[in-house]
Amino acid sequence: MNKKEHKYLIFSLNNEDYGLDIFKVKEIIGIMDITPVPHTPEFIKGVINLRGKVIPVIDLRLKFSLEPKEYDERTCIIVVEVSTEAGPVMMGVVVDSVSEVLNISTSDIEPAPKFGTNIDTRFILGMTKTKDRVKILLDINRVLTREEIGAVTQTVEKSE
Repeated sequence: MNKKEHKYLIFSLNNEDYGLDIFKVKEIIGIMDITPVPHTPEFIKGVINLRGKVIPVIDLRLKFSLEPKEYDERTCIIVVEVSTEAGPVMMGVVVDSVSEVLNISTSDIEPAPKFGTNIDTRFILGMTKTKDRVKILLDINRVLTREEIGAVTQTVEKSE
């Protein structure tokens, strides 16, 4: 039997574990100065300059309507590539901490429940349990709506 496995970067938000497909992750950086951009949705924190490239940054806590948290030494920005209708968009995602990369077999991924989680199930790929903890696997391409992606890309244009 050929079990298909995928690698997921595991991170935490509000003491819950989440996972992102490692192929969408470009790099992980410590929290750095984020330049705010006026007239943007609250979850768009602003932009960072990453080796000369302007990258928009969103705070997943705010996007998921969780309590804001002061950034600390464990706070990270995961730089991801989001597929959009207009092509790939690089974006930073602020998370509480990053813990590990896990190999997860597709047979160990359960469908997302229709209730019981704080986030919209449209962008949940599924859930898995490892080390007695549930991990919510996100589809980063669906975390933002088309309109929100438009707002994120405009953030870069406003800051240039």
